Amino acid sequence: MPSTRILLIRHGETAWNAERRLQGHIDIALNAEGKRQAAALALALAGEQVDAIISSDLQRAHQTATAVARLHAMPVHTDPGLRERCYGAFEGLLYAEIEQRYPAEFAAWQARDVDSRVPDGERKAETFRQFFQRSTASIIAWGHKYPGGTLALVAHGGVLECAYRAALALSLETPRTFKVMNASINRFTIEEGKLVLDSWGEVAHLRQGALDELP
Repeated sequence: MPSTRILLIRHGETAWNAERRLQGHIDIALNAEGKRQAAALALALAGEQVDAIISSDLQRAHQTATAVARLHAMPVHTDPGLRERCYGAFEGLLYAEIEQRYPAEFAAWQARDVDSRVPDGERKAETFRQFFQRSTASIIAWGHKYPGGTLALVAHGGVLECAYRAALALSLETPRTFKVMNASINRFTIEEGKLVLDSWGEVAHLRQGALDELP
């Protein structure tokens, strides 16, 4: 099967990103800065060949994908498999509030116990291992639908982390030592059903000068 190129993109900034409030599956829109980032991202990708644009069904990702799709005159396909990890009762709380209310569970999360269970809230929480398996399977599945093509997948910070770990065969238990930036472009290839990392953390399009050039 021919290899497929993946442009894996994190959504633009939200107000909750800026204040370090955990979003998970809560459906938060982009803030003003996030909309500017999405516009700059779309401009950066306007000249690239893209065969399909796929987004998480959460609006922060879908808004970002729509900005890209507009300049390509293409539809946006949605896939809940590309959602952020579900954090159950942690969702909607500041990190400091999580530590105060759920000290044991917070400690396990920060210690990267990948099978530890966050308390369920409005939604049933996922372990990190479950999330890793779900998100990477979705990326690979889309690649198989477009063999030899180029896909723009717009998702979330956790999804990008999972793809990075899968491509470099990093243990899920190791600390995150790499940055996952809003509206960044991260390039992968799917070869023989596996992710290969080509480029990570492209954000030159987000320089203030580039943003100022937008209409």
